[in-house]
Amino acid sequence: MTERREVWITGVGLVTCLGEGLDAAWRHLQRGDPPPYDDKSFAPYIVHPLAPIDFDKQIPKKSDQRQMELWQRVGVYAAGLALADAGIAGKPDLLDHTDMIVAAEGGERDIAADAAILSGMRSADKPGAFLNERLMSDLRPTLFLAQLPNLLAGNISIVHGVVGSSRTFLGEEPAGVDAVRVAQARIAAGQSELTLVGGAFHATRWDALLIYEESGALLQDSFAPVWDRGPQGGIALGNMGAFLMLESRDHAQARGARARGRILSVRSDRNRRQTGDIEATLRRQWEAIAAQVDRAHAGIISGAAGLEPATSAERAALKDFGLPVRATGTYIGHGLEAQFMSNLGIACAALEHGRLPAPAGVGDVGTSPSDLSQVVVTSVGHWRGEGLALVERVD
Repeated sequence: MTERREVWITGVGLVTCLGEGLDAAWRHLQRGDPPPYDDKSFAPYIVHPLAPIDFDKQIPKKSDQRQMELWQRVGVYAAGLALADAGIAGKPDLLDHTDMIVAAEGGERDIAADAAILSGMRSADKPGAFLNERLMSDLRPTLFLAQLPNLLAGNISIVHGVVGSSRTFLGEEPAGVDAVRVAQARIAAGQSELTLVGGAFHATRWDALLIYEESGALLQDSFAPVWDRGPQGGIALGNMGAFLMLESRDHAQARGARARGRILSVRSDRNRRQTGDIEATLRRQWEAIAAQVDRAHAGIISGAAGLEPATSAERAALKDFGLPVRATGTYIGHGLEAQFMSNLGIACAALEHGRLPAPAGVGDVGTSPSDLSQVVVTSVGHWRGEGLALVERVD
């Protein structure tokens, strides 16, 4: 059996409501400043808006920007930040064999057309037939084509010159976990040297809010940390883009690249979400990595969303791990496909500074180790999917 190779994170690109870049996010998180959120624009729903960004810095052509919607611009921008952080941007000899795995859902819909169709269905004699007729006549094919998730990878290739293999994963939070898992596994197995992996999410739009409110998933009226939202809590969607450059250790060392962190393991699973299933899955994943964890110098960064019963179930499982916990969703909101990569990036910042972010909410427990060297990053999907990763500092 061929020995599996070490996988390093050599670049991080992060864009959230906390600002552009990993340093901006970390400054906010380590101070524990009040999170930026908007409870007015989409009332009664609470969202985390995107911080101001000069897209020209990473997408210089206005023509490229015009043909992208916000979720694509955010993703392309975050990808550019990751490439620059890794020292790969503008280097065709490296970009030519940089692979890419993107986790993303579709883009914006035609809000006016959707609203007219939904209103008309209320009085239609045959709602099904009415819906089919209006969908065929009201929605432009070009609009549909502009929403395809794999266009994010295509635009990254066009703007930044990443021309290796490309894959796009769909499926909300689990898609983000599996994107990292597959990228890490391919590099560890020698099937790739460089892989750009990430995602983007545009939260501040009525069609996205409609999708999640149909299942009663959204936080309304008043803000609270994710752990404190109670049985009637919900998710506060957040605009974000997050990309990581994963690289084999030998390749990184050969070109003199620094390591922001080393990924030791990525676990991904799902269950029927019956009572106790989430706890059982997380505990099984924890048991698979527990022998690698240096408990005296480790902590947890949780991707808890604030929606029940998933958040309480995760909190119950994390108590058994015996490590200090911090949930970033309180500060950056919930970005679905992009959430896991965002938290892996924040984990790299925590490793660099040797401590966890400041606590917020009753579930942020424990004192950060004085010399943090490992971080467990969790992802419990608001509806399906459980995952975690173990990342450590490279000395």
